Amino acid sequence: MRNLSLKQLQAVAAVARLGTMTRAAQELNVTSAALYARIRQLEEEAGLLLFDRTPTGLKPTDAGREMLWAIDSINTVLETCTDRLRTLKGGGGGRVTMGVVSTAKYFAPQVIAGFVGRYPGVEINLSVGNRGSTVEALRNYEIDFAIMGRPPRDFAIEAEIFGPHPIVLIAAPSNPLAGRKGLTRADLSEESFLVREEGSGTRTVFEEFMSGVIIKRAKLGIDSGSNETIKQAVMAGLGIALLSAHTVAAEVESGRLITLDVQGLPIRRDWYAVRRADKVLSPAARAFWEYLMQDGARWLPGLDALGTADASPAAGPRAEASA
Repeated sequence: MRNLSLKQLQAVAAVARLGTMTRAAQELNVTSAALYARIRQLEEEAGLLLFDRTPTGLKPTDAGREMLWAIDSINTVLETCTDRLRTLKGGGGGRVTMGVVSTAKYFAPQVIAGFVGRYPGVEINLSVGNRGSTVEALRNYEIDFAIMGRPPRDFAIEAEIFGPHPIVLIAAPSNPLAGRKGLTRADLSEESFLVREEGSGTRTVFEEFMSGVIIKRAKLGIDSGSNETIKQAVMAGLGIALLSAHTVAAEVESGRLITLDVQGLPIRRDWYAVRRADKVLSPAARAFWEYLMQDGARWLPGLDALGTADASPAAGPRAEASA
């Protein structure tokens, strides 16, 4: 493909991001026919389709993702050049695009503040979503790296642990089990449980932990994808829930929630920084990655009030799961 041009690659990137030829053509200020011809020429030269037609729009094929990798690499090289020129001029700037799963939003701003305090010239673009959307952003080169629990396994990534992530069982202070020590899973069988949505990491951990125990679901229809809604329901006495300790630290410290002392809890998980294996990080993104490895753990919420400060593999089962 000797005649491959930057304009053609940009066309592929626009179609992949927007999902339709019409919207991509409008963004690129060309006609739909001209854009279609540009994509068709690329497909003919490659001998491969670049997009699949799906009910939700055009999705890149494996060949299309290779094109996205090329444009991402080119953009990274150009950004790296710009960053280095800024550094030579004494600006020390750059931009980092990061994604975090929803549970990480409770500490991500503190991590960013710590990094920006050290690198004030760096611009941070933060995207918060569920695990599925965060993985897709990684897959499609939309972010430099992500903070999550279980890293994806269906494409090549690099992942490093930067801190512990315990899971605890929370209840209202008025719950009859409050203050009891050494509860077993059987002791929980009469409790009403509020659980996260199917596919979430916390839901997976819950199902593994309560395997073999018949439970009752709370008689409440809620948006179970929301940690905040679940916390409010637990505080109202509508049930108990297994959640990330980092999402409830403030409420436990203030006495609005308690953690139940159950054998096998807290469950030990880890926080990962994850990037595509073929992702070339800019100097600013590389600096943030290294900052996470060195100092990320110190920005995690204090857990002394929850009794999980010493959470380790010995304190309970360790699970790799997403937030």
